Amino acid sequence: MDKISQQKLEELNNKYVKEKVEEAIKLCKPAKVTVMTDAKEDIAYLRSLAINNEEEKKLKMEGHTIHFDGYYDQGRDKPHTKYLLFKDVDWGLGVNYIEKDEGLKEIYSFLDGSMAGKEMLVKFFSLGPINSIFSLKALQITDSAYVAHSEDLLYRQGYEEFKNLNGSSDFFFFLHSSGRLKNGVSTDIDKRRIYIDLEENEVYSVNNQYAGNSLGLKKLAFRLAINKAQNEGWLAEHMFIMGVHGIKNRVTYFTGAFPSGCGKTSTAMIPGQTIVGDDIAYLKKINSKVMAVNVESGIFGIIRNVNPEDDPLIYRALTSPGELIFSNVLINDNIPYWLGMGKDIPNMGVNHSGEWVNGKKDKDGNIINCSHKNARFTIRLNALENIDSKADDPAGVPIKGIIYGGRDSDTTVPIVESITWEHGVFLGAIVESETTSATIGAEGVRKHNPMANLDFISVPFMTYIKNHLKFKNDLKEIPKIYAVNYFLKDENGNFLTGKTYNKLWILWAEGRVNGDYEAIETPIGQIPKYEDLKGIAKRELKIDYTEEEYVKVFSLKITKYLKKMERMIKIFGNIDMPVNFNEELKSQILRLQKTREKYGREIISPFNFLEK
Repeated sequence: MDKISQQKLEELNNKYVKEKVEEAIKLCKPAKVTVMTDAKEDIAYLRSLAINNEEEKKLKMEGHTIHFDGYYDQGRDKPHTKYLLFKDVDWGLGVNYIEKDEGLKEIYSFLDGSMAGKEMLVKFFSLGPINSIFSLKALQITDSAYVAHSEDLLYRQGYEEFKNLNGSSDFFFFLHSSGRLKNGVSTDIDKRRIYIDLEENEVYSVNNQYAGNSLGLKKLAFRLAINKAQNEGWLAEHMFIMGVHGIKNRVTYFTGAFPSGCGKTSTAMIPGQTIVGDDIAYLKKINSKVMAVNVESGIFGIIRNVNPEDDPLIYRALTSPGELIFSNVLINDNIPYWLGMGKDIPNMGVNHSGEWVNGKKDKDGNIINCSHKNARFTIRLNALENIDSKADDPAGVPIKGIIYGGRDSDTTVPIVESITWEHGVFLGAIVESETTSATIGAEGVRKHNPMANLDFISVPFMTYIKNHLKFKNDLKEIPKIYAVNYFLKDENGNFLTGKTYNKLWILWAEGRVNGDYEAIETPIGQIPKYEDLKGIAKRELKIDYTEEEYVKVFSLKITKYLKKMERMIKIFGNIDMPVNFNEELKSQILRLQKTREKYGREIISPFNFLEK
């Protein structure tokens, strides 16, 4: 470490930071150590280093670069992402863990000398806005300029924030090494490991480059935050935050959690609305209100099917000058191409497999697409035209509504409002997502994904749900909770609603939380009245919304709902759940059964519930 980096470290006046850096140097044995501050020249140095190291390559568009991960390093490595624990645990859901001493011994052996001949980069970040009571501090050490550059796009700088710690050890620590490289990519994939220490708030990651494994500040830090939140009485959630723009220039803020492929991005990016964040939110009770911040300041987004028709705002950002990293797309003549982009794809170029031609196969005989299905873009949020004016507000934004979305072809109505807060937590906990043809395995299989957070819950499930249930305590303004489903199909397999209807549902919810609309009470919760949806559709979508469309999607399918409840009984019957949650499940079943007895049929029109 040179004198300049040494001085930067000393100025933090934090012995715990110094210890972490010194331990990492001793373990990883880098040829050089560079400590980064928030200064523009440090950030510029990092971007140049990524180019010079050939971890990224400049593209034709100004500010754009391409990064390739190894062919077999294209997604989150779930089997080797483990918690470091001292004892066996039963969290009520699948937990991938390793005995702590054994796990540390293993990963230290992989990290030992992993940075020989390379430059160690020491970075400081703020998880959340600067000078905010929401925000957490993060120390990142890596030998990948691509990783550090990505995090510069995705998170706020935190060197000055670390000074405000006043010598405290209250920060997350991340140590990453790409390991041995061949042709610029991690070679020892069989030794790829991502280990999470909840007690020490530390993450170790080695022999990988894909951002989901190597960017500790993303879903790995999220696991640490969930654990911290449960202990401190707030919520860390897999949620977007958006501003919904209602009548008279009114802006109402919602959070939303959706499993992958269930409409999370399309909801956050509904035309005419504004985005605070697309992935992770911290929620706290401030002055008896729920306030939330976006942990990130950028997007690490799936690029597949981003096109000018379905995602015009993102597409414009991806095709305009500005700092942006593409990963694992096709490059031809220094121009990026990806699956579903809405334009012709060249028959040759360079992609994650190396030199590519149309029809190329891998060693197992599988066709290699022009770009990977999980190909990504990394960009700052302020590159989007629809960024909300309060995206960086340290006070956060007031949350009036929470949305849980799933993927269901034959049961769940497009939108329903919970009867109570407890019922809303129940709706979030029973989220299911149907597998699609793009998913490995059988199509149409329902996967349970509570709060769209199954992969990341780092505490006993009962504790997680219990904390959600009691989060409403002491609130003067309790947010309304909604469940949505955009994927109902007719008997021929055609979708009954298109993407444009997402705006219809969200604007109805915005009106509900502000007292504009009444609702129809049903056994599953409150649903919209036809006249209100017709008025919104006419005003905002310029379409005539018919009674026939309304009845098709809002009719209650009693047997289908009861079958869903049977699935939930099987799941929750094996988990020690809070008493009031079990009561919600029983009440839901009883309401459905009584409704079937009253009407004597399996499918009930929403108009029937208006009858006296």
